[in-house]
Amino acid sequence: MKKYIYWLLPIVWMGVIFYSSAQPYEKQDMKPLLDRTFDLSFLTPLVDWVSFTYHHSEVSTAALGVEGFVEFFLRKGAHVAVFFVLMCLFFVAFRKTSRMRFWAVLVMSFLFTVAYGAIDEFHQGFTVNRTPYVGDVLIDGTGALAAAILLGFLQYYRTKNRS
Repeated sequence: MKKYIYWLLPIVWMGVIFYSSAQPYEKQDMKPLLDRTFDLSFLTPLVDWVSFTYHHSEVSTAALGVEGFVEFFLRKGAHVAVFFVLMCLFFVAFRKTSRMRFWAVLVMSFLFTVAYGAIDEFHQGFTVNRTPYVGDVLIDGTGALAAAILLGFLQYYRTKNRS
């Protein structure tokens, strides 16, 4: 029974993600903080050439202002980081509580992480001023994939050095 304590880590982390995605956008808007705290105007000439569409909206300094532009990348970076951590927590939980081989644990951890990313996006559809978007699931999956690659490399070097 003690070993199942490892499952508390990803469960608590999923709770943090759930709580965060249940917040309306206005409660997570970082633009006022960025505007009050940092003078980001120096970035404008460096990034004003960047313009692309994400979820039917233009992402550029012209459309969002420099604070909104920076916030976009901070929010997407947070997706990557949060799901990187979730992947690692699933990995530890599976590793400590199952007899699956390393690569099976890695695949299962990745699948569970991406599945939770999809569930989280679905959940956002019920939150005021938040919309679910498959692109965010892909970004979540990118974080999980980065964690899987790192764990794979660590395993490779660990087994290589054992020989």
